[in-house]
Amino acid sequence: MRVFALGASRAFGEAVAAALGVALAAHEEREFEDGEHKARPLEGVRGADVYVVQGLHGGPEQSPNDKLCRLLFFLGAVRDAGAARVTAVIPYLAYARKDRRTKPRDPLTTRYVAQLLEAMGVDAVVTFDVHNVAAFQNAFRCRAEHLDSRLLFARRLHGMVGDGPVVVASPDPGGVKRAQLFRETFEATLGREVGAAFMEKRRSGGVVSGELLVGEVAGATVVVVDDLIASGGTMRRAAEACLSRGAARVLAVAAHGLFTGGAAEAIAAPALARTLVTDTVPPFRLPPGLLGTRVEVVGAAPLFAAAIRRLHEGGSITDLLERGD
Repeated sequence: MRVFALGASRAFGEAVAAALGVALAAHEEREFEDGEHKARPLEGVRGADVYVVQGLHGGPEQSPNDKLCRLLFFLGAVRDAGAARVTAVIPYLAYARKDRRTKPRDPLTTRYVAQLLEAMGVDAVVTFDVHNVAAFQNAFRCRAEHLDSRLLFARRLHGMVGDGPVVVASPDPGGVKRAQLFRETFEATLGREVGAAFMEKRRSGGVVSGELLVGEVAGATVVVVDDLIASGGTMRRAAEACLSRGAARVLAVAAHGLFTGGAAEAIAAPALARTLVTDTVPPFRLPPGLLGTRVEVVGAAPLFAAAIRRLHEGGSITDLLERGD
């Protein structure tokens, strides 16, 4: 096994390698004066089972496009160097939100990214909590493994919700299935019944509307579940609707904390008691004062390490996601 992590995802890659009990394989990245770049492995990969870690979120130094291009080139270099199997490990998959045509002639960027990765000869892609799991799985012709945050958040929330009633809510109708799956996992973790709710949401021209809340939340701790938090407006809107209907408090959980635009203000709003995200995207856009007080980061690297171990040894990813073992 060889595990590489490109520079933009070095910290996450080191955490994955540490959980695996291996050292990251050495590689070189060079920048040229005209903006071009190259990356290559510095140790032999011929006949090896190679895993390349690279998140595709935008950052202060590299855009999603930069990171995607660098990942593609490095995957191609590893394949050309004779690797027996190449797996792209992508904690945050860019362009996964555009998985269907909502307007005439819309692009299907989920499929286009899949075609780019497959063109580099990858054998498998591993990612985490994409916007639409079915669209992700259907976009790829190579092996596509989808990890999720259900057990990570369920175990962390176990001691936070208390003994009173608990409701899991989706902030929009499109996320009902995601919330349902989390609710089932949370019920098994808590050993008691958990209620369900969802919020009406319509978006047109960037304007969000809809005020209807379906489900009984009065007196309950409500956990609002989504795949990501961008501006935070959706979470704040859902939390305020739940509190107006008598909820005791509202917790927000999302796999990816992008925290763009006015997210800091939305997350700091009194309506949200606490927000949980994973470390697939570093929370560099948030003021440090919010971290550890209003925002908690749950580590996903051990889950990725366990998935890589199972892929390498032929173990079950399903058992990992359903039971954590």
